Amino acid sequence: MLAEDGVLLREGLAGLLGRFDFEVLAAVGDGTALRRAVAEHRPELVITDIRMPPGLRDEGLRAAVELRRADPDLAVVALSQYVERSYAAELLDSGGGRRVGYLLKDRVVDVEEFVTVLRQVVAGGTVVDPQVVRQLLNRQRDPLTKLSVREREVLALVAEGRSNTSIAAHLVVTEAAVTKHVGNILAKLDLPPHEDSNRRVLAVLAYLRSS
Repeated sequence: MLAEDGVLLREGLAGLLGRFDFEVLAAVGDGTALRRAVAEHRPELVITDIRMPPGLRDEGLRAAVELRRADPDLAVVALSQYVERSYAAELLDSGGGRRVGYLLKDRVVDVEEFVTVLRQVVAGGTVVDPQVVRQLLNRQRDPLTKLSVREREVLALVAEGRSNTSIAAHLVVTEAAVTKHVGNILAKLDLPPHEDSNRRVLAVLAYLRSS
C-alpha cells in the first residue's frame, strides 16, 4: 500500500515497486484514503509519507500509528522530507517497534538499497535513517553525558541497526571491543543487554523519548 500526496512521486514509486515484484494493491494521496485502502486490501506493507493533505503536518504519521495499533504486525515504512523527531519516536514506539522503518526521501539514492530496506522491514526488522538517529541522539544530551566519545559513536551505530560485526568493521576495531562498549553503554543508560539488535535500537530510542 502506497500513500503519497505527490502524484508523480506516487506513480513513480508504484512503477518502481512493481519492477521488483511488489504488488501495489493501491496508491492513495491522503491519510483517510490510506485507512480505507488498508481496511479493504489488508496489505503486508504500507509505505507512507509523513505529511499529507489536508493539513500537510502529520496526517500520514497518525494514520500509520493508528493502523499499527489495530494491527501490530502491519509493516510500515515512513518517508519524510525532513527529520521529524517526535514523529520518528512515535512511529518507532508503535506496534512494539518491529517491522518499521523511517527514511529521509532525499537520502534514498540507491534503488536496490531502498528495496532491500523494504524487505528487511517486512521480515521483522527496524531500519532508521542514520541522520534521524543522530538527531534523536542529540535531542536529549543529559543521559549521554555518562558515555565516552567512543561509546557515543558505537551507540549511534547500534541505533542504526548495525550488528557488532558491522560496527567493528566500520570503526576498525575488534568485535570484542565493540561488545564491551555495548555492554558499558547499556549499563550506563540502565538498559538491560539483549542479543536482538532491533531491541537494542528500540531500547535506545525509547529511553531518549521517555527522558
